Amino acid sequence: MTTLGHCLCKKTSWSFEGEASWSCYCHCDDCRRNCGAPVVAWLGVPLERFTWTGDTPKTFESSKGVWRHFCNTCGSPMGFEAAHYKGGMHVYAASLENPDAFLPTFHVNHKSKLPWLSLDDDLIKYDTTLSKAPTDLGVYE
Repeated sequence: MTTLGHCLCKKTSWSFEGEASWSCYCHCDDCRRNCGAPVVAWLGVPLERFTWTGDTPKTFESSKGVWRHFCNTCGSPMGFEAAHYKGGMHVYAASLENPDAFLPTFHVNHKSKLPWLSLDDDLIKYDTTLSKAPTDLGVYE
């Protein structure tokens, strides 16, 4: 199975083979500010199965060991890599070619959720980052 995604102008795109390793909502301030959104939906994909297609994204090191990828033409956020998530690419669910197929399974950084945002779901809510969430998500497999 091939999953595809692209930016607003469709110049920068990506694909990956197989299933995502995980899917979640993140409520941290960095993710919200990077997207200008109250919450960000993510898919985790092993780098070995991920490919940038179309124009190569521009990359910004937002903090030491954290790289955010975005379209150099329209500015759409496309992906996130971090030294502490070695071997993985975080892909914005909103950049999916078919975002209606996205199915989140948990929340991270829930303690940072904006008080005015109301989400009515029964998903597990972790108050920590993904790397410290007490789950069996493991490495990008």
